[in-house]
Amino acid sequence: MLNSPEEEILAKACEAIYRFALKGEENKATLLELGAVEPLTKLLTHEDKIVRRNATMIFGIMASNNDVKKLLRELDVMNSVIARLAPEEEVVIHEFASLCLANMSVEYTSKVQIFEQGGLEPLIRLLSSPDPDVKKNSIECIYNLAQDFQCRATLQELNAIPPILDLLKSEYPIIQLLALKTLGVITNDKESRAMLRENQGVDQLIKILETKELNDLHIEALSVVANCIEDMDTMVLIQQTGGLKKLLSFAENSTIPEIQKNAARAIAKAAYDPENRKLFHELEVEKCLVNLLGSENDGTKIAASQAISAMCENSGTKEFFNNQGISQLIQLLKSDSEEVREAAALALANLTTSNPANAKAAAEGDGIDALINTLSSKRDGAIANAATVLTNMAMQEPLRLGIQSHDVMHALLSPLQSANTIVQSKAALAVAATACDAEARTELRNAGGLEPLVELLRSKNEEVRRNASWAVMVCAGDEPMAVELCRLGALDILEEINVSVSRKNKFSEAAYNKLLNNYLSLKYSQTGYLSSSNIISDGFYDYGRINPGTKLLPLKDLCLQEPSDQRAILLINSRSSDVSPPPSTEDKSSDVGYGRSISSSSSLRRASKEKTNFHFSAGFGSPTEEKSEPTSGRNTAVSKSTTKEKGSRKGRGKKEEEKVKEEEEVAVAPKLTGEGSLEKEWFPPSDPDFSVYVYEVTKSILPITNIKEQIEVLAKYVAEKMGGKIPKEKLQDFSWELHISELKFQLKSNVVPIGLIKKGIFYHRALLFKALADKIGVGCSLVRGEYGRAWNEVKLMNESRKGVMGALPPLEVYIVDLMFHPGSLIKLRSREADHYRFL
Repeated sequence: MLNSPEEEILAKACEAIYRFALKGEENKATLLELGAVEPLTKLLTHEDKIVRRNATMIFGIMASNNDVKKLLRELDVMNSVIARLAPEEEVVIHEFASLCLANMSVEYTSKVQIFEQGGLEPLIRLLSSPDPDVKKNSIECIYNLAQDFQCRATLQELNAIPPILDLLKSEYPIIQLLALKTLGVITNDKESRAMLRENQGVDQLIKILETKELNDLHIEALSVVANCIEDMDTMVLIQQTGGLKKLLSFAENSTIPEIQKNAARAIAKAAYDPENRKLFHELEVEKCLVNLLGSENDGTKIAASQAISAMCENSGTKEFFNNQGISQLIQLLKSDSEEVREAAALALANLTTSNPANAKAAAEGDGIDALINTLSSKRDGAIANAATVLTNMAMQEPLRLGIQSHDVMHALLSPLQSANTIVQSKAALAVAATACDAEARTELRNAGGLEPLVELLRSKNEEVRRNASWAVMVCAGDEPMAVELCRLGALDILEEINVSVSRKNKFSEAAYNKLLNNYLSLKYSQTGYLSSSNIISDGFYDYGRINPGTKLLPLKDLCLQEPSDQRAILLINSRSSDVSPPPSTEDKSSDVGYGRSISSSSSLRRASKEKTNFHFSAGFGSPTEEKSEPTSGRNTAVSKSTTKEKGSRKGRGKKEEEKVKEEEEVAVAPKLTGEGSLEKEWFPPSDPDFSVYVYEVTKSILPITNIKEQIEVLAKYVAEKMGGKIPKEKLQDFSWELHISELKFQLKSNVVPIGLIKKGIFYHRALLFKALADKIGVGCSLVRGEYGRAWNEVKLMNESRKGVMGALPPLEVYIVDLMFHPGSLIKLRSREADHYRFL
């Protein structure tokens, strides 16, 4: 009958179908199966008004069915439905056409069709319709469409705010509620907030809030007010009309969670203004917010936490929460809701920033464990905020120790690897704050945290780069960490960053210098210079000059290499070890190996005569008994050369010889019993001779009060140990190369402890002088020259030149002669100094 050419039959068929569809969803599905939808779409544009009206009524009802919606989109009937909103159509047609659009606009694709085919304008016009059903359907459709950004922008252009505000005066609660919901969406945009204010919308909202009979509208009205408060002018208007006090009243007195949530949300937004914060503080909003933290509604907890975060700009607020509120926020960190945990962490971050008392209160409230657990949250905001609180806590040493005891380095590993730059930045900052001691740094390294930290140096984000540089600088606080960071490429990345004007920062430069200054072996190889503040410690080795970007192998790897024709690697090590590495060769019966004594008999004689208990600057014990071995340590193998020397040594008591022999036999035992030492902890080759040197200079030179005299005596001592004075004309005849080659052959390695070298030239002597000077606190630098040359520079006061107005005399730089006239000082920037450096 829907295909009948007679208008009366069409009208009656449509009427019957409408009544059938009105009965329920099952009937709508039956009509769809029977194929009623397609012929009905043609009747929407029928010439007869009654047929058009009845067909429109059917679609108003049928469009609530999802399958019908889908078919209507495919048949592209939206334009025909929108056309039925024209002013000349009957009110009934307006009602059902708008109902059809309201049902269709629930889905995104239909929204797009309605918007693109100009449906907004007639819908806004129908908001002024005399029929309440038309108003209700139109505002509902507009509310659905307003979820889309483009639609909101068009609503502003079409001046939709005034007719929507008029609906607030409707006698029908559903229309008022839909109008408020729509305003809640569109006032997310600044322009809409301005339009609302200009059309006295704020007054209407306040009136609704003040009317108890309209309490069913208070939730949505508060939501609109919360948005409007973001606009400064609107907020001033709300404040003038007493709206802020009303918000506080709702938050305190309402028992409806949604009202509390929206009131707290409005307070949070208002609190970003200093004047409002001051007013809220005077009204004691903090007490209200603490109560809201105990709400059973997650939304209310989140809004209260956000309000606390905003109020933290007020110092009085921070003081208030020191006594109460922090413990509740810590409890919220344990919530099952990720959103609640994020909001609580943000509040704690703001409360503890620049406030040690609150940081301490958070730690005392068992917050450390909860915060570290939050570092594994699924929300980036929660992780970043938790890291910030831990950073704030770590500023106080007792709290930092507490944080470290909770395995914080493992917890920070995942945030360091996050894809979120804010999380990366905050995690790097937390590392910088907590890795202030060697134990924590070792924990970070063992947890695998250095690799992602170094990778953050490559970040394109400036803040991430800066904080990562800061963390690297802190982590490079000792040599093992500096060596590991350099191995991972930190030095190369920092060098690359510092070349760039746009990417470098103060921390990247400081981190670069810290790495080099705590990895002096690399610094000297790369730069050829160690300052007086660069103190050579045990384990330092001079590999020789390397080009920038070249990797310097660790000492262990160098020790295990076979000897080659490259220059000897000079090792400084005054520590004795119970375990020393075996020679890299498989021939374990070699006469000479690491840890064996090839000492100067005269040095040992002098050492054995000492009877004084003396503190070593090198860090090991001094002899307490007469005729005891000072620092030679325990040998790892019996050396033929050592055995020969032992008989020639004088001044050593029988007990001492027996003791040394016993130590040597004990040390040999593992090898004789087949217990390989490869599986044990590796130690650098020991250097008993250098240990004796340290002991002797500590005893004889350290007590000298005149710095210049100390330098002169030390220079003569170094020259004596390295072959004595060498006249310039006999320099070429000084066969030090053969001596070094013999040592490398005996040791089966390129690494030669400095104490074994008895014939050394410039760079051997300069290194020994620097190493011994550092042990006794004599400031000097070490400079590498060309062609294997090196020298030491010292600063001394020129007593002949008085300072200005009684000030100290100026310092002048001198080169210490260790070769031609050991002990003499040559003033820098003189012809004589240039000649010395050239030689």
